[in-house]
Amino acid sequence: MTSDHVTRRGLFQGGAALAATVPLMAPAHAAPSAPASKGTPMTAVELTVNGREVHLQLDPRTTLLDALREHLKLTGTKKGCDHGQCGACTVIVEGRRINSCLTLAVMHDGDAVTTIEGLGRPEALHPMQKAFVVHDGYQCGYCTPGQICSAVSVLEEIKAGIPSHVTEDLDKVAFSEDEVRERMSGNICRCAAYSNIVAAISDVAGEAKA
Repeated sequence: MTSDHVTRRGLFQGGAALAATVPLMAPAHAAPSAPASKGTPMTAVELTVNGREVHLQLDPRTTLLDALREHLKLTGTKKGCDHGQCGACTVIVEGRRINSCLTLAVMHDGDAVTTIEGLGRPEALHPMQKAFVVHDGYQCGYCTPGQICSAVSVLEEIKAGIPSHVTEDLDKVAFSEDEVRERMSGNICRCAAYSNIVAAISDVAGEAKA
């Protein structure tokens, strides 16, 4: 066979021999590996939750909802949509109701937080909790903690004279079922116990009809 005579078998044999040498040569030309990540530094957060001071070390990206549920094991506050649309995660912070899934725990350093566990206990229910039981203001119960926390704040808002979109007289904010429905519209009940929820809130407000 002459030097310029190439066969199919010879071509494949030569290619296989070349491929076998690549792994041995590769390490010499490999790019240096990236340095290992050190991770996110923790942040100290102090809260007063249901009257008790707590000290946490948290990833600064931790939501208040996850701090309550995962770190403090207060699982009464529910994670529903995690987008601030259902209200199941409603808690009371410094006297105001908020969606705890939409705010970071570090943003509330030093704040007082009240969850459903802090409103009352089975042997000593909060008036709103008792009213929800009496008026059957829940069915599956998943949204109920957020509903109750929100309802408590709604009555405080009306008492403080804070108007809503349906308030007719801005100088005199009065209780009405329309006010309740408007203010509670951010708390979704998938079981549709809305009429019972309004009745429970009206009862606590002293507006229950005979």
